[in-house]
Amino acid sequence: MSDSLLNPTPQFGTAEYIGSPGGDHCRYCHQPISGTYYRINDGMTCPACADTARRELARDTHATYIRALLFGIGAAIAGLILYATFAIVTGIVIGYVSLAVGWMIGKAMIKGSNGVGGRRYQITAVLLTYAAVSMAAVPIWIHYANQHQQQRAQQQHLQDEQRQLESGSSQQASPEPSKPRLSLGPWLARVTLLGLASPLVEVWEGGPSFGWMIGLVILFVGMRFAWRLTAGLPLQIYGPFQSMPQTGS
Repeated sequence: MSDSLLNPTPQFGTAEYIGSPGGDHCRYCHQPISGTYYRINDGMTCPACADTARRELARDTHATYIRALLFGIGAAIAGLILYATFAIVTGIVIGYVSLAVGWMIGKAMIKGSNGVGGRRYQITAVLLTYAAVSMAAVPIWIHYANQHQQQRAQQQHLQDEQRQLESGSSQQASPEPSKPRLSLGPWLARVTLLGLASPLVEVWEGGPSFGWMIGLVILFVGMRFAWRLTAGLPLQIYGPFQSMPQTGS
């Protein structure tokens, strides 16, 4: 759908008077209107612009929804990266990024659908927002787990060297047997479930806190952003109407 039809350029130099057809102009192409005219929402328009709007009026089809879904998934991945990167770089896990994630997903889906919205778009946008924000905990956990593992390895190495010096033996300590690793499929499934449940994991481990409740409220607001943005862009065309010719005073 053409952006000019959804967001027409305001005419600051020309007033639009209903009922004075001699001075009426199309809200979209700004050409004078005489004779037949239409209305798109609240704006007077010429027959040509009304026909263009009618032809470009997007319809809710399966292909439209799939395109919006793909745009939304792309925005969710970008939002996940944004959330995790901010937390890792700054060391601050702040819920306000959820607002940006919800806005990104809602805007991307309505862009992919060419302005079409509705209940299934809204539900999808909300789920994608929750998934992006909750799954952002996974790379954050992996980052801090790697840091913790490196610190433990360094401490263990120092302890082993100290024991060797105290015993006077040059024999190296035997390495601990490695734990069996999960294959990629089960690992991804476990990580995904853990990430989606991350808001509940914090409560399970430490109980509800004020920070957790604030983060949950902000997440809800971000999901609300996505819900409202994917409601759709209304475009209603009325007419045709016939303007009355001006009569001399």
